[in-house]
Amino acid sequence: VDAVLQHFRENQAPAVLVLPTGAGKSLVIAEIARRAKGKVLVLAHVKELCRQNYEKFRSMSREEAGIFSAGLGKKQAEHQVTFGGVQSVARGLAFWEQPLSLMIIDECHRVSGEEGTEYLRLIAYFREKNPQLCILGLTATPYRLNEGWIYRRHYEGHWRTNEERLFEKCVYEVTLAQLIHRGYLTRPTLEDAPIAQYDFSTHESEGEQAFIVRHPRVTQSIVESLVQRVEAQNRQGVMVFAATVEHAHEILQYLPRGEAALITGQTSREERDTQLRAFVDRQIRYVVNVAVLTTGFDAPHVDCIAILRRTGSLSLYQQIVGRGLRLFPGKSDCLVIDYAGNGYNIYSPEVGSGRPDREAEVVDVVCPECGFTNQFWGKKDESGAVLEHYGRRCHGEVALAEDGRSSSGRRCSYRFRFKECPSCSSENDIAARSCSTCGHRLVDPDEMLKDALRLKDSLVLRVAGMQLAVQGTTLKITYHDEDGATLSEKFEFQHDGARRAFNLAFGRRIASGRRPLELQSPEQAKALEAHLPVPDFVVGQRWKKARQALVYLVKERVFDYQGRYRRAEDAPN
Repeated sequence: VDAVLQHFRENQAPAVLVLPTGAGKSLVIAEIARRAKGKVLVLAHVKELCRQNYEKFRSMSREEAGIFSAGLGKKQAEHQVTFGGVQSVARGLAFWEQPLSLMIIDECHRVSGEEGTEYLRLIAYFREKNPQLCILGLTATPYRLNEGWIYRRHYEGHWRTNEERLFEKCVYEVTLAQLIHRGYLTRPTLEDAPIAQYDFSTHESEGEQAFIVRHPRVTQSIVESLVQRVEAQNRQGVMVFAATVEHAHEILQYLPRGEAALITGQTSREERDTQLRAFVDRQIRYVVNVAVLTTGFDAPHVDCIAILRRTGSLSLYQQIVGRGLRLFPGKSDCLVIDYAGNGYNIYSPEVGSGRPDREAEVVDVVCPECGFTNQFWGKKDESGAVLEHYGRRCHGEVALAEDGRSSSGRRCSYRFRFKECPSCSSENDIAARSCSTCGHRLVDPDEMLKDALRLKDSLVLRVAGMQLAVQGTTLKITYHDEDGATLSEKFEFQHDGARRAFNLAFGRRIASGRRPLELQSPEQAKALEAHLPVPDFVVGQRWKKARQALVYLVKERVFDYQGRYRRAEDAPN
């Protein structure tokens, strides 16, 4: 709340709060709306969220509030704070003559970048009445499947995208891992289906999955396996996510009679409310649904999620799993079984980029600074050891213990991959444009490579490998590109500056940053040659004193490159 208020005191750029399912978005909305000056409109895309947000506000404030939702049967626009459905407000603009000071959008990842959407129409309408309108979005998943991140900048200093976005800045973020680690959410036990599951290996699109799930024997085997697990572990509430309405009906017939309900978009409002009340009151154990209970529905006792559908959306996958992560007396974990082989990482360390390649899988990476076990995309060898990973920053939390009694903390600052500031040597996100510590502008690797390629006295190597050689107290590194060209540099380990330069460039990045070392001799470096990071590019500058031979000195090493130029490991076009 403080971060939001501080942001809007400084400027009116639309802002985002990233709060996972179960973090208390409704309470945050209520407090911000209560403290805001002027007229406030809180938008949601479903009536359940409108009702939930309204009820939380009324529980925290003595002030009256309005509801503007056809689904809830009310059109009240006269109050200072109103909770409305986006479709209802868009169709009832005649009720909204007064200007707004603040618009809050729940589940704001639903705001598409395409022109003409109802959200953008409403924003344009209310901005016309008040050009200084403040816009705040809240979401657990700040990205869209085909568009990427929904905001441009992060308050920690790195950029998510250079493209235009409605939301300019994420002003505060709490991760799912932090909430679980601190005991505010239930720990998920994630399992792929051990035996029975659908085979989507050759059918990736959701439009094709209806055909895949039309196998009664497979579905029956899956449901029987699920019921056995539920009864053996005495699970109290089970939510089953089906692919199609036909699929949902098939699942229902294999579940224990009298213990299950079915909710689809075709279910009447009265029947839906009755069935869900019976589930929340634990009169029935199972509820099967087709894409209707992913948001706005809370049943804290749910301790098992069964996913029998394929989805290409990590956002949707997180929403599904989030249904089972709320705390409840006697609930120690939530069993999540994926029968469709979606393979997502719910902690989503790099959600904007998705799975790097088909061979990547979720790997555990322990932070050498705080000891937190991160889950990143990575690769393992045949024995299960992690060969490499693609994580950038630790997602653990470090306690603030000035008095030895820390109840709150901050996110661990350790970075596995980083861009070093040449001014203050601080480590920044590899996509950062300016140093988060001193504000110094960081070199864009694409611009640097482009400039180097233009200059006659520069040499750019697309590094395919490197070789180390010990020469007394000196370590010689030779870089090889895919065309046979080489470039070498030497580090004299007797000199503190040279030794420090080597360790900053290489020792800090050993084993993808998992085992940072301060190497003291060239022999130590040689012994770890297989674990040293290899730069993606090396830029050399011609030594002006060498008038006859072409001698180049290493000027730049580019690690963890992401940009338009092809790396040696990438297949040529």
